[in-house]
Amino acid sequence: MTAKQRKNLMRILAAAILMVVLHFLPSEGAARFCLYMIPYVIVGYDILIKAAKGIKNLRALDENFLMAVATIGAIVLAIYSGSGDYTEAVAVMLFYQIGEWFQSYAVGKSRKNISALMDIRPDYANIENLGKIEQVDPDEVEIGTTIIIQPGEKVPIDGVVIDGNSTLNTSALTGESIPRGVTAAVSILMAC
Repeated sequence: MTAKQRKNLMRILAAAILMVVLHFLPSEGAARFCLYMIPYVIVGYDILIKAAKGIKNLRALDENFLMAVATIGAIVLAIYSGSGDYTEAVAVMLFYQIGEWFQSYAVGKSRKNISALMDIRPDYANIENLGKIEQVDPDEVEIGTTIIIQPGEKVPIDGVVIDGNSTLNTSALTGESIPRGVTAAVSILMAC
């Protein structure tokens, strides 16, 4: 979890706790309005700022603007009806921020997983060229080229074993982290 996600989670929890406390706290009129605006501002200040910036930049019709209109509309309705029930406005902003937090968390996890997958792909392939071993980009290996896999290396591309037997780390090819037993090759593969 990033620092920003942690900060947003703390804001969400603080606003939720304040909403529960305010539900049981007897208050009326302007005092009630001011008390309910505390969790509203805690959880929604960034949405209100983004909505204002969107209006200023003539790009008002985005999700931030719509959330601001919906919640401010709920506040105005509570004032106009005289009910003093600002819970809906705070709850809408709170649930929106919870959804945004989960989206941010999921995107962060996906990026981390994609980065981890990119790390298992080898950066080079050893090919045999005139009796010497050369390191080349796996994308440049042509079909029929002999590839040499040395002890501890990952298999850079798919191939057919032509000599030896051993276990190979084929996680870059199969996604499985368990070493795979192969026969007829320990160190030589032919690209297919």
